[in-house]
Amino acid sequence: MASRGKTETSKLKQNLEEQLDRLMQQLQDLEECREELDTDEYEETKKETLEQLSEFNDSLKKIMSGNMTLVDELSGMQLAIQAAISQAFKTPEVIRLFAKKQPGQLRTRLAEMDRDLMVGKLEKDLYTQQKVEILTALRKLGEKLTADDEAFLLANASAVLSQFEKVSTDLGHLKDQLVHCVGKYWLSSCYWLGSPNTDG
Repeated sequence: MASRGKTETSKLKQNLEEQLDRLMQQLQDLEECREELDTDEYEETKKETLEQLSEFNDSLKKIMSGNMTLVDELSGMQLAIQAAISQAFKTPEVIRLFAKKQPGQLRTRLAEMDRDLMVGKLEKDLYTQQKVEILTALRKLGEKLTADDEAFLLANASAVLSQFEKVSTDLGHLKDQLVHCVGKYWLSSCYWLGSPNTDG
Protein backbone atom coordinates (compact mmCIF):
# COMPACT_ATOMS: atom_id res chain seq x y z
CA MET A 1 0.00 0.00 0.00
CA ALA A 2 2.84 2.36 0.89
CA SER A 3 4.41 1.65 -2.52
CA ARG A 4 1.13 2.39 -4.29
CA GLY A 5 0.75 5.66 -2.37
CA LYS A 6 4.30 6.62 -3.32
CA THR A 7 3.59 5.92 -7.00
CA GLU A 8 0.40 8.00 -6.91
CA THR A 9 2.24 10.87 -5.20
CA SER A 10 5.01 10.70 -7.80
CA LYS A 11 2.48 10.72 -10.66
CA LEU A 12 0.59 13.65 -9.14
CA LYS A 13 3.83 15.59 -8.68
CA GLN A 14 4.80 14.91 -12.31
CA ASN A 15 1.40 16.14 -13.56
CA LEU A 16 1.67 19.30 -11.47
CA GLU A 17 5.22 19.96 -12.69
CA GLU A 18 4.05 19.59 -16.31
CA GLN A 19 1.24 22.07 -15.67
CA LEU A 20 3.67 24.52 -14.04
CA ASP A 21 6.13 24.06 -16.95
CA ARG A 22 3.35 24.99 -19.39
CA LEU A 23 2.54 28.19 -17.47
CA MET A 24 6.23 29.09 -17.14
CA GLN A 25 6.65 28.54 -20.89
CA GLN A 26 3.74 30.91 -21.49
CA LEU A 27 5.48 33.57 -19.40
CA GLN A 28 8.80 32.96 -21.15
CA ASP A 29 7.24 33.13 -24.62
CA LEU A 30 5.47 36.32 -23.62
CA GLU A 31 8.74 37.97 -22.51
CA GLU A 32 10.50 36.86 -25.69
CA CYS A 33 7.71 38.30 -27.88
CA ARG A 34 7.32 41.48 -25.85
CA GLU A 35 8.77 43.72 -28.57
CA GLU A 36 6.20 42.42 -31.07
CA LEU A 37 3.19 43.17 -28.83
CA ASP A 38 1.67 46.51 -27.94
CA THR A 39 1.66 47.43 -24.25
CA ASP A 40 -2.05 46.63 -23.65
CA GLU A 41 -1.78 43.24 -25.33
CA TYR A 42 1.34 42.35 -23.34
CA GLU A 43 -0.16 43.43 -20.01
CA GLU A 44 -3.47 41.64 -20.68
CA THR A 45 -1.76 38.37 -21.66
CA LYS A 46 0.56 38.55 -18.65
CA LYS A 47 -2.39 39.24 -16.35
CA GLU A 48 -4.24 36.20 -17.72
CA THR A 49 -1.19 33.96 -17.20
CA LEU A 50 -0.72 35.21 -13.62
CA GLU A 51 -4.42 34.55 -12.97
CA GLN A 52 -3.95 31.00 -14.24
CA LEU A 53 -0.96 30.66 -11.88
CA SER A 54 -3.10 31.94 -9.01
CA GLU A 55 -5.81 29.34 -9.80
CA PHE A 56 -3.11 26.66 -10.00
CA ASN A 57 -1.82 27.78 -6.59
CA ASP A 58 -5.33 27.49 -5.10
CA SER A 59 -5.62 23.96 -6.51
CA LEU A 60 -2.21 23.11 -5.05
CA LYS A 61 -3.29 24.28 -1.59
CA LYS A 62 -6.37 22.02 -1.73
CA ILE A 63 -4.29 19.03 -2.88
CA MET A 64 -1.74 19.58 -0.10
CA SER A 65 -4.35 20.15 2.61
CA GLY A 66 -3.93 17.57 5.34
CA ASN A 67 -1.41 15.46 3.40
CA MET A 68 2.00 15.92 5.00
CA THR A 69 3.85 13.90 2.35
CA LEU A 70 2.55 16.27 -0.31
CA VAL A 71 3.31 19.33 1.85
CA ASP A 72 6.93 18.18 1.87
CA GLU A 73 7.01 17.25 -1.84
CA LEU A 74 5.24 20.33 -3.16
CA SER A 75 6.21 23.13 -0.76
CA GLY A 76 9.00 24.32 -3.09
CA MET A 77 6.55 24.44 -6.00
CA GLN A 78 4.08 26.46 -3.93
CA LEU A 79 6.75 28.99 -2.90
CA ALA A 80 7.92 29.33 -6.51
CA ILE A 81 4.36 29.95 -7.74
CA GLN A 82 3.82 32.58 -5.05
CA ALA A 83 7.07 34.25 -6.09
CA ALA A 84 5.75 34.39 -9.66
CA ILE A 85 2.28 35.66 -8.70
CA SER A 86 3.68 38.41 -6.49
CA GLN A 87 6.21 39.17 -9.26
CA ALA A 88 9.01 38.93 -6.71
CA PHE A 89 10.54 36.62 -9.33
CA LYS A 90 10.28 37.65 -12.99
CA THR A 91 12.46 35.00 -14.67
CA PRO A 92 10.43 31.92 -15.73
CA GLU A 93 13.48 29.62 -15.86
CA VAL A 94 14.50 30.54 -12.30
CA ILE A 95 10.93 29.98 -11.08
CA ARG A 96 10.87 26.59 -12.81
CA LEU A 97 14.18 25.44 -11.25
CA PHE A 98 13.07 26.75 -7.84
CA ALA A 99 9.79 24.81 -8.11
CA LYS A 100 11.63 21.61 -8.99
CA LYS A 101 14.16 22.08 -6.16
CA GLN A 102 17.22 22.07 -8.43
CA PRO A 103 19.90 24.11 -6.64
CA GLY A 104 22.68 22.64 -8.79
CA GLN A 105 21.10 23.97 -11.99
CA LEU A 106 20.42 27.32 -10.33
CA ARG A 107 24.13 27.60 -9.46
CA THR A 108 25.05 26.62 -13.05
CA ARG A 109 22.79 29.37 -14.38
CA LEU A 110 24.39 31.86 -12.00
CA ALA A 111 27.88 30.90 -13.25
CA GLU A 112 26.70 31.35 -16.87
CA MET A 113 25.30 34.79 -15.97
CA ASP A 114 28.60 35.82 -14.37
CA ARG A 115 30.37 34.88 -17.60
CA ASP A 116 27.78 36.65 -19.79
CA LEU A 117 28.11 39.83 -17.72
CA MET A 118 31.90 39.80 -18.10
CA VAL A 119 31.74 39.49 -21.91
CA GLY A 120 28.94 42.05 -22.23
CA LYS A 121 26.17 39.63 -23.25
CA LEU A 122 24.01 40.51 -20.22
CA GLU A 123 22.97 43.96 -19.04
CA LYS A 124 23.90 44.87 -15.46
CA ASP A 125 20.28 45.56 -14.35
CA LEU A 126 19.00 42.24 -15.69
CA TYR A 127 21.99 40.44 -14.16
CA THR A 128 21.25 41.99 -10.76
CA GLN A 129 17.55 41.10 -10.92
CA GLN A 130 18.18 37.48 -11.91
CA LYS A 131 21.05 36.99 -9.46
CA VAL A 132 18.84 38.21 -6.60
CA GLU A 133 16.13 35.76 -7.68
CA ILE A 134 18.58 32.84 -7.87
CA LEU A 135 20.20 33.62 -4.51
CA THR A 136 16.78 33.94 -2.86
CA ALA A 137 15.70 30.61 -4.38
CA LEU A 138 18.92 28.93 -3.21
CA ARG A 139 18.44 30.25 0.32
CA LYS A 140 14.82 29.02 0.35
CA LEU A 141 16.04 25.59 -0.78
CA GLY A 142 18.34 25.44 2.25
CA GLU A 143 21.57 26.13 0.35
CA LYS A 144 24.39 27.97 2.12
CA LEU A 145 25.33 31.29 0.53
CA THR A 146 28.77 32.89 0.65
CA ALA A 147 29.24 36.11 2.62
CA ASP A 148 29.57 37.97 -0.71
CA ASP A 149 26.28 36.52 -1.96
CA GLU A 150 24.51 37.45 1.28
CA ALA A 151 25.86 41.00 0.99
CA PHE A 152 24.73 41.19 -2.66
CA LEU A 153 21.25 40.02 -1.68
CA LEU A 154 21.03 42.53 1.17
CA ALA A 155 22.12 45.39 -1.08
CA ASN A 156 19.88 44.57 -4.03
CA ALA A 157 16.71 42.85 -2.78
CA SER A 158 13.60 44.83 -3.70
CA ALA A 159 10.68 45.62 -1.38
CA VAL A 160 8.55 43.06 -3.27
CA LEU A 161 11.19 40.39 -2.77
CA SER A 162 11.53 41.25 0.91
CA GLN A 163 7.76 40.83 1.30
CA PHE A 164 7.96 37.45 -0.45
CA GLU A 165 10.73 36.44 1.96
CA LYS A 166 8.46 37.27 4.89
CA VAL A 167 5.46 35.39 3.45
CA SER A 168 7.50 32.33 2.56
CA THR A 169 9.13 32.30 6.02
CA ASP A 170 5.67 32.42 7.60
CA LEU A 171 4.66 29.47 5.40
CA GLY A 172 7.74 27.56 6.56
CA HIS A 173 6.78 28.12 10.20
CA LEU A 174 3.25 26.93 9.48
CA LYS A 175 4.63 23.78 7.87
CA ASP A 176 6.84 23.13 10.90
CA GLN A 177 3.79 23.44 13.16
CA LEU A 178 1.82 21.00 11.00
CA VAL A 179 4.69 18.51 11.00
CA HIS A 180 5.01 18.92 14.76
CA CYS A 181 1.38 18.01 15.43
CA VAL A 182 0.58 15.40 12.77
CA GLY A 183 0.19 11.68 13.25
CA LYS A 184 0.39 9.47 16.32
CA TYR A 185 3.49 11.12 17.73
CA TRP A 186 4.53 14.56 18.86
CA LEU A 187 7.38 15.16 16.45
CA SER A 188 10.14 17.65 17.04
CA SER A 189 9.87 20.85 15.00
CA CYS A 190 13.08 20.01 13.17
CA TYR A 191 11.72 16.66 11.94
CA TRP A 192 11.89 16.36 8.13
CA LEU A 193 9.38 14.18 6.34
CA GLY A 194 10.92 11.42 4.36
CA SER A 195 13.29 10.43 7.17
CA PRO A 196 11.98 7.88 9.73
CA ASN A 197 8.70 6.27 8.77
CA THR A 198 5.97 7.02 11.33
CA ASP A 199 3.33 4.69 9.87
CA GLY A 200 4.10 1.88 12.29
